[in-house]
Amino acid sequence: MHTSLLSGSRNADVEAQAGTETSHPRNVKPSTETEYTVPMGKKLAYLGTYFMLNLTLTIYNKAVLGRLSFPWLLTALHTSSASIGCGILLLRGSFTLTKLTPRENMILAMFSFLFTLNVAMSNVSLNMVSVPFHQIMRSTCPVATILLYRTVYSRTYSTSTYLSMIPLIFGVGLATYGDYQFTTLGFVATMVGVILAAVKTIVTNRLLTGSLKLPALELLLRMSPLAAIQSLLCAVLKGEMSSFASATTSGEVTTYTAIALLGNGLLAFFLNVSSFQTNKLAGALTISVCGNVKQCLTIIIGITLFNVKVGPLNGIGMAIALAGAAWYSKVELDSKGEKNSKLSNPPAQGGSAIQEVKIKTLGGHPTSSLTLLPILDIRHITGNFYSLVLLRLEIPGI
Repeated sequence: MHTSLLSGSRNADVEAQAGTETSHPRNVKPSTETEYTVPMGKKLAYLGTYFMLNLTLTIYNKAVLGRLSFPWLLTALHTSSASIGCGILLLRGSFTLTKLTPRENMILAMFSFLFTLNVAMSNVSLNMVSVPFHQIMRSTCPVATILLYRTVYSRTYSTSTYLSMIPLIFGVGLATYGDYQFTTLGFVATMVGVILAAVKTIVTNRLLTGSLKLPALELLLRMSPLAAIQSLLCAVLKGEMSSFASATTSGEVTTYTAIALLGNGLLAFFLNVSSFQTNKLAGALTISVCGNVKQCLTIIIGITLFNVKVGPLNGIGMAIALAGAAWYSKVELDSKGEKNSKLSNPPAQGGSAIQEVKIKTLGGHPTSSLTLLPILDIRHITGNFYSLVLLRLEIPGI
C-alpha cells in the first residue's frame, strides 16, 4: 500500500510551483524543488504559523485528554472539523474541486487510511514502550524521511544536511532521556510507526506537489471525511463511544467542556490547513525537523505549565537539538541561495559573441536582420559546441 501511495504521483520527484492553488499541466518537471523556489520570508511565515499552532494544539490536547481520555474520539473531532471547515470554504468559492480519475480517488482513499493507520500505530506502540523511548524513536523521523526520498525518488541532499541530523536526533535523545523500557514487539511497532509517519509526510507532499498538484484545502477535504469515519470506527472498537456516553450521563461533560472541545476542533482545523500548506512550500524533511524541535519546546513549556521535572542532561539535550535545527536551517538557506544562483546565472560555454544575420528578399536586398544571443550550450552532432539562441527580429521601417 505504501509503495503505491509513494509512487502515486506519475512522475519522479516533481513539485508544483510555490504558493499557487491553481492547477498546472501534469507531467511537467520544474527546474528545481518547490522548497528552493519559495521566498524565504514566505516560507518562514508559514513555518512560524504552523509551528505555533502545532505547539498550541499539543498542549491543548494534553489538557483535554487529561480530563477525557478518548484519543480516537479526539482524532475524529479533528478530522470532522477539517471536513466541515473545508466544506464551508468550498461553498464560499475559496477553491474548486479537481476532476479526478478512479485511480486517483483510490489513492486519496488509501491516503486517508494511511493517516488513520499512522495514528493507530502511534497509540499502539506508546502502550508497549515507555514514553522516553517512544520520543527518542520518533525523533528519527527526519532520517526515515531522507532514506525514503533516496530509495523511492533517488533524491539526494548535501553532506551538511545529513550531518545536521546528528545533533538534532542526539539532542532530542538527551532532552527526553529517562526510563527507556521496551519489548522486542514494542520496538518493532514503534519503528513501524516512525516509518508510517515519514511515509505520510512524504505522500502529503507528493499529493500537493506531484502530478496531482491538489490545493491544500482540496486534499484536506477529500481526506478528512474518510479519516473521521475510520477514527469513529476505531473509537467504537476501543469502547470509547460507550465510555463517552457514560461520562456525559454522569455530568463529566459540561457546557464548558463542550465549548473547550469545539475550540480544540477549530484549532485543529487551522493546524491541518497550515500543516498541508507548509508541507507543500517547505518540504517533507523540514516538517519532520519541526517535529523534533516541537518536542524540545513542549518540554520547556511543560516545565512551566505542567511541572515537568528535568535534569541538567535534559537541558543540554534541548540546547543541542535546537542548535542542530539552527544548523539545518542555515544549510537550507545556503542550498536555496546556491540553487537560485544556478538558475539565474546558467553556465555559458563556447562562443558568446552576438551574431547578426541578414535576411534577404527574393530581390537580394536585406530588409531585416536577426540578432542571435547565445543562452545555453549544447553539443552539435559534429562534436563542436553551438549555442541555443534567442532571436530578435529587427525590421526597418516598423
